[in-house]
Amino acid sequence: MARILLIDDDRLVRQSIRLALSESGHHVEEAENGADGLERITVARPDLVITDLIMPEREGIETILAVRRIAPDLPIIAISGGGRIGPGDLLAAAKRLGATTTLRKPFDDVELIQQIERVLQPAKAAVD
Repeated sequence: MARILLIDDDRLVRQSIRLALSESGHHVEEAENGADGLERITVARPDLVITDLIMPEREGIETILAVRRIAPDLPIIAISGGGRIGPGDLLAAAKRLGATTTLRKPFDDVELIQQIERVLQPAKAAVD
């Protein structure tokens, strides 16, 4: 299955997502902020990045913009529960600035896995 880089500052969120994706056969690497995540992308490029939008060190929007410079075709799923301006505005901005798709927290495992399959489908079709 896919190598997924999960970037989120909330340890419990990372653990929950990693468990669900690992049970689905994916290999998940974790990063607790955008700066750490970008380092990991340059060392070993994943098949997909899932990034939170509100984090210390490097916000998710900054991370998405940096990923687009490093790996323009790398699928990105932006996730957010909001903040002061609300998740809808943040997620819409993430989509405009390069996220492949977005998910509003909280989401369930099935919804996340469906989105992963959807965004990875073009890459899988190219290999077949």
